[in-house]
Amino acid sequence: MALSVGSSAPDFTVTTLGAGGPELFKLSEHVGASNILLLFVPMAFTGVCTKEFCELSSSINEYKSLNAAVIGISGDNPFAQKAWAEKEGITLQLLSDYDHKVTTAYGVAYDSFLPAKNLIMGGVPKRSAFIIDKAGVIQYAEVLESPGDLPNFAAIKAKLAELG
Repeated sequence: MALSVGSSAPDFTVTTLGAGGPELFKLSEHVGASNILLLFVPMAFTGVCTKEFCELSSSINEYKSLNAAVIGISGDNPFAQKAWAEKEGITLQLLSDYDHKVTTAYGVAYDSFLPAKNLIMGGVPKRSAFIIDKAGVIQYAEVLESPGDLPNFAAIKAKLAELG
């Protein structure tokens, strides 16, 4: 079951690719500096995920003005994420949840991704959005069952404006 508003955001350490290559990202080292918009997506190089992160990349200054760091996370390896970001112009920080531990901790894993197409890929993250405030508490949680749906970004921006 997905985490709900008022829950403490589980800490995690995952790999990301920085300018100098692979590095670790630990959530607790970023809590407190700003609010965090943590966005789970099923997979790199897919249509809806690309659309979501490209649109966010083009409006990143709006989120910065709302005192929010926008972070994307998927189960893809960090090298695939880097290739995706370079190909599509995605500027968000991308985190690799390659072993699906974060997806599991946040309760957003599919048991079977796209079962109607007979795809058996358990652990793929559902498209989800969590706002984590400066104290590390979840202030917004949205988990979508359909990978083709996008989070309610108007509601996300309203919540971020409220948090300041």
